[in-house]
Amino acid sequence: SQITTLINHKDKPKRSDKTLQAIQRVGQAVNLAVGRFVTVGEAIANENHELKEEMSIACIEARRAGETIAQLTDVANLDHPESDSHITIFTDKTGVVKAARLLLSSVTKVLVLADRIVIKQIITSRNKVLATMEQLEKVSSFQEFVQIFSQFGNEMVEFAHLTGDRQNDLKDEKKKARMAASRSVLEKCTMMLLTASKTCLRHPDCESARINKDGVFHRMRLALEQVIEIVTDSRPNGENEVAPISIYSGIKEFKNKVEGLRENLYFLSKENLSTMLEVILEHTEDFTDSAYTSHEHREHILELSKQAKMELEQLVSVWMQAQNQKTKDLMEDLEVAILKTCQCMNELKREVHSAATSLAADLLKYHTDHMVLKALKITGVEGNLEAVAEYTCKLSEQKEQLVEMCRLLRHVSGTEPLEITCIHAEDTFQVTGPQIVSAAETLALHPSSKIAKENLEVFCEAWESQLSDMSLLLREINDVFEGRRGEKRVYLSLPRPGKHNANLKALKPVKLDTEEQAKIAKLGLELHLLTSDVDSETEKWEDQDNEIVQHGQGMSSMAYSMYLFTRGEGLLKTTQDLFHQAEIFATEGTKLASALHAFSDQVPNDDKPLVLLEAEKLISVCKQLQITAKASVQGKSATFTKVDACILKTRNVMTLLCQLLPLCCKLLRKATGNGCLKPAPPWREDRIRTGTNTHTPERRADTFGIKSLENHVTNMTFLETK
Repeated sequence: SQITTLINHKDKPKRSDKTLQAIQRVGQAVNLAVGRFVTVGEAIANENHELKEEMSIACIEARRAGETIAQLTDVANLDHPESDSHITIFTDKTGVVKAARLLLSSVTKVLVLADRIVIKQIITSRNKVLATMEQLEKVSSFQEFVQIFSQFGNEMVEFAHLTGDRQNDLKDEKKKARMAASRSVLEKCTMMLLTASKTCLRHPDCESARINKDGVFHRMRLALEQVIEIVTDSRPNGENEVAPISIYSGIKEFKNKVEGLRENLYFLSKENLSTMLEVILEHTEDFTDSAYTSHEHREHILELSKQAKMELEQLVSVWMQAQNQKTKDLMEDLEVAILKTCQCMNELKREVHSAATSLAADLLKYHTDHMVLKALKITGVEGNLEAVAEYTCKLSEQKEQLVEMCRLLRHVSGTEPLEITCIHAEDTFQVTGPQIVSAAETLALHPSSKIAKENLEVFCEAWESQLSDMSLLLREINDVFEGRRGEKRVYLSLPRPGKHNANLKALKPVKLDTEEQAKIAKLGLELHLLTSDVDSETEKWEDQDNEIVQHGQGMSSMAYSMYLFTRGEGLLKTTQDLFHQAEIFATEGTKLASALHAFSDQVPNDDKPLVLLEAEKLISVCKQLQITAKASVQGKSATFTKVDACILKTRNVMTLLCQLLPLCCKLLRKATGNGCLKPAPPWREDRIRTGTNTHTPERRADTFGIKSLENHVTNMTFLETK
């Protein structure tokens, strides 16, 4: 934008000092921005030797272009620049244009090279995860498993950071949704892999335990492969992805073609239009052939399908006549035929939407009690193989119902990201159902096995979680249909509004507009810098499992997601999401204050009042934030004021946190006589944070919940192998 300002400036005979100074400021701003950009590029080049030469050349070109622009705009002190021997923007405007072109091309080159490095990092991380998975698959002793799984956990954390960053950077909403689905699979499968592998080690001769474990490994490999497909924008063997066509997208395209006849009678053939309708009506057979579609809906869909054919026949007849003879009466008849055809398609769309959503609502309501899962757990512990077989049949029936529900919802989802979410949900039910069955069979064969019981619990939780997500998805689909929303929300670690605060139900979720983002940008940037400071402090602690460190890391992660919100990015999409995140952040701060009270007992008596004073300060600022976040507001202006106040008070908490962490580390070192610090890690630009979801009983320190897995591994005892 600065370069455009320079190139588009108007040449006037008289130039005021103010104009000259403004031009010089713009030129200097461009040069400084390029300098900062190039510094990062050079740092990346130094860490990636295979691209160092290309990156260095691009950085040199960019720096040279920036300096040229600064020289050509150095005009503030020239009274008569055109008569001076000094070449400026006024005497050589083409020089600025050339420098601008060089700058833009070199900056683009740096960005492309940096992107290649990021892709390589993700692929390398994936390869490490795959290699460790192979070791885990072949492991035969429990002790060896614990060691390798600890390494696997760290590698999955790194992969989570890299792919989370990439997901936020993706502009294509379809790819974003696919990435979210793959990362969701990896998140859930990581815990499944832990318990399924432990069960297999505990019962090495059990066939159902082996099938259960193999299923988890297979699904994780598929998810890892899909992430790489998205990142590299390629598919194995060069095959193209064939996206299934939904009824909604088919009707939308058909209507566009029909309405296009108003402008051009010859741009498509009647055969093309007839084929498009045939494809749509073929897809309606998914509804009419379904055993779960009500008789009333089936009859209405068949009736509307028949009517659509008749309306198209009438349209084609008038259309062909209008091509031969363009009279006023024929054009009026054509307009009527177009309107009637489109109206019929709208009614068909409404009918299939009603059929799919009413079925989904009924099924989700019916299965909320999870009776079949509860029965499987009970009969498994009793070792009742016959009863387990009976309830696995019922679960298979439930699975078929839910899979059919997902297929029908996909047809009416309204957007590509929601279509992808429906496909992901269908796959999840298809895979998780048989895995629950194999886990239940293993428990029934070994009813006294604690690990087999725990394994079944994990798979049942995944099923329940997917059902819960379906309720949110159904609401989203209805919102799109009714025109309330046009985008897909990613349900990875986004706090879910309304679950913990009754006041939220009265709020209308809104997003910040561009002007509001600009107003709050400075405050957001300060928050970003504070998260970096907090991360820097927590990384210095030797004991990363220290409660103070864990709370600090969680708060930093949430604050970073709030910073992303001020930029219109990240997982917090609406002001309502932000307010809920602020509440959780304040709660986490209160937990940290409790940890500080416990910590005060470990320090010398002289230092105890200092720790308690800081804890009280923290409680005070967190309470202020909580009150602000819970306050009910109405209207755009009041909502923005509340956003501003929440970010400001979050910044105050983070400022206090920056003082607390080094103080506690110093006091701990003093009390124990041991260093709590470790050397600072090497420069890393690829490290990202993602919003955490801390409203669950156990706080998740990262997107994949790896910290809880590491704790789980630590708590394993070799008694389980006996």
